Amino acid sequence: MAPARIRLLLALGIAFCFAICPSALRPEPASPDLCPRPSVGDAVPEPEDLRSEHGVLKVDLAIHSQALPSGSIRYCYVSPAGGQSPTLRLGPGDLLILRLKNDVSVAAPPAAGVASHPPVLCLVKNSDPCRSGAMTGLSTNLHFHGLTIPPVCHQDDVLRTSIAAGSPPFEYRIRIPDDEPPGLYWYHPHIHGFTKPEVLGGASGAIIVEGIERADSAVAGLPERVLVIRDQDLLNPSSPPSKLEPVLPKMLLDRDGDAANTGTGFGRPAKDLSINFVPAPYPDYPPASIKMKPLERQFWRVLNACAITYLDLEVLYQRKPQRLGLVALDGAPMNENGGPSDFVLWQNHIGLPPGGRAEFILTGPPAGVPAILVTRSVDTGVGGENDPNRAIATITASADAPEPRSALASSPVPLPAPNLPWLGNVAPVRTRKLYFSEKPLDPNDPASPTEFYLTVEGQTPAVFDMNSDVPNIEVRQGDVEDWIIENRSSELHAFHIHQLHFLLLDWMGRPVHEPYLRDTVNVPYYNGRALQYPSVRLRMDFRAPGIVGTFVYHCHLLEHEDGGMMGMIRVVPAPRSTRPAN
Repeated sequence: MAPARIRLLLALGIAFCFAICPSALRPEPASPDLCPRPSVGDAVPEPEDLRSEHGVLKVDLAIHSQALPSGSIRYCYVSPAGGQSPTLRLGPGDLLILRLKNDVSVAAPPAAGVASHPPVLCLVKNSDPCRSGAMTGLSTNLHFHGLTIPPVCHQDDVLRTSIAAGSPPFEYRIRIPDDEPPGLYWYHPHIHGFTKPEVLGGASGAIIVEGIERADSAVAGLPERVLVIRDQDLLNPSSPPSKLEPVLPKMLLDRDGDAANTGTGFGRPAKDLSINFVPAPYPDYPPASIKMKPLERQFWRVLNACAITYLDLEVLYQRKPQRLGLVALDGAPMNENGGPSDFVLWQNHIGLPPGGRAEFILTGPPAGVPAILVTRSVDTGVGGENDPNRAIATITASADAPEPRSALASSPVPLPAPNLPWLGNVAPVRTRKLYFSEKPLDPNDPASPTEFYLTVEGQTPAVFDMNSDVPNIEVRQGDVEDWIIENRSSELHAFHIHQLHFLLLDWMGRPVHEPYLRDTVNVPYYNGRALQYPSVRLRMDFRAPGIVGTFVYHCHLLEHEDGGMMGMIRVVPAPRSTRPAN
């Protein structure tokens, strides 16, 4: 569709919305109490814990929005007790009943740089949220990232489920599978075209499937921390860089309006970071604070809930990297393939794409030793945003440090062996190739909006169409496939698929022997000189019976997803056996 026609449709949609519900797009006066946040330098708070009882967790959440003087919009999930973004804790087999009230009052704009999007329409309050499919700046829904649950309404459908602002609470009823790997998952909205502003504004929270100590005894008895790292618009966008940084050439902006990658590890970042909502803003990055007892071992569960920011986490004691005992990635214990019952992979830094999670053991510093949690610079490519080195939180050893609220069982009963063979031992029934690519609408205009594509080899690149019912890929439940994902663009992308985990087999054409699963993985950028496009090879697992239905795969940089870098997959039921019963 031509850009002029897109602008016309958008203008007509906005005019229509003002005509029938004129207050919908007009920001309400900012309320300091609507979504209150900690201050710079505060102690890192623990999110409110909501735990299942007798196999059921009932939760009421309201999502609010608040216009800030800077022009940004802040979002928050609020529990009846007033806690923001509570952590939902359930066991395998438990039932989650979550009633979500959409109290969004400020309409989000489409993510900057999005070339095309649905017209803005006002939703009728009594429309069926399961069939609405209306993706607007006032609507919302929930995606339960990483969980192997059905992609249907009232569970984990993001293609048609859309909850209108002001409508009655919408009920999600989700049964955690009995064999769901214990670990860290998360929830966030997934309104196509508007996912980035809602997540960037803070709409996210952690989910924990309990029992990781049953999968890996190395963490038994440890106190645990849940740390959610989010990004947000810069608090000090006009500030010059810190005097501690080297002088750099004039900062450039990418097509999305964010600071472009400098390739130096310094310079203005695309976004600020926060940890459990405590900001550590540019340019001086004053860190939040965490207290631990001297030399105490803790189990840290870290979620990268950023909309566009990559992390490379490192803990420094007197500027020396410390060992981090990695136990789980993306909610899946790393010994799931039958590895040692006390498996730990020791690393000195952990890379996390947007949407990724890491769960690791950390031994706190001795008394008097300066310590800090940082993210190292991530090279996102010449077309990517700037994710420089920066501090996130100081870690102080103190004998009077309070213990975290939660601790893992000290004498756990081991989990039963998996019912299905290890994914790496299953032969794929077919191999597919997909690729990331981008196209500026006007190649001669550096500020031109970009169209983002995630294309199945043999199909024509096109931005994702929410109105289409034709899947890009169709597979049969029970199958295992290999997917080769190429990156034909000049910036880093993070591949994610709903409803399942996968196994990384090859990285840049070289075999990888990872004994663990992921649900999000980086695909390196193309530098314009290599003879082949960078790629990863993934073994995709469609064996779970609960994933029959239609869902999506996409880049987890949410402005790319909003801009069309997404595809639709349909899993059809396995054919019934015609063999006569014995």
